[in-house]
Amino acid sequence: MIRILLVDDDSKIRDMVTEYSQAESWLFDKAANGIEALRLMEKHSYNLIILDVMMPGLDGWGTLRRVRQDSDIPVIMLTARDEEYDRLLGFELGADDYIGKPFSPRELIARIKALLKRSGAYDTVREVIEARSLFIDTSARQVKLADNTLTLTPREYDLLAFMAARPGQAFTRDQLLNHVWGIDYVGDARTVDSHIKSLREKLGPERELIATVWGTGYRFEGGKNR
Repeated sequence: MIRILLVDDDSKIRDMVTEYSQAESWLFDKAANGIEALRLMEKHSYNLIILDVMMPGLDGWGTLRRVRQDSDIPVIMLTARDEEYDRLLGFELGADDYIGKPFSPRELIARIKALLKRSGAYDTVREVIEARSLFIDTSARQVKLADNTLTLTPREYDLLAFMAARPGQAFTRDQLLNHVWGIDYVGDARTVDSHIKSLREKLGPERELIATVWGTGYRFEGGKNR
């Protein structure tokens, strides 16, 4: 599984990033400052770091210097200061990318994916969610039913992967809209229903893996990672 260290002293930023990233099935560890981040790095290995610049105690620049002493892990810098000097300093210290606040969560996710691909993280981390004869390869974004590869739209895949990564958990239609389509999506619950209907048709004999929770929404039945 892809493991990301998110370092920002603003809890709202930390929550927003993880909320928007749920469809990716990434594992996030969170730190409020550089000291906490370095302690976590002593305990765990990460595929990428998202690092805020302006933090109390050990700031982003100091943290990046410490990280680069013995690691080439990809680092995305976050900062409210969008001056050329700050960007150049970040790159000189070894940052791989730089995004100014306020930022679009979707843009950040796109930058994370690009860095993970560039670093080869997806080549070494491969996660497959298995449920009866259904196999979801999250790194390849590929779904197989027995030996047959299913043709899903990007949104159908995102919806299936999100639910399958959380088996047994019931989601309302609004929750699925927020997690998969994004909270800024302009649409209604019928969008979820139409995608669920399409997924069930494509799942054929395994259509019952997506259960209707009456009065609530939908739930994925079963499933395990390997």
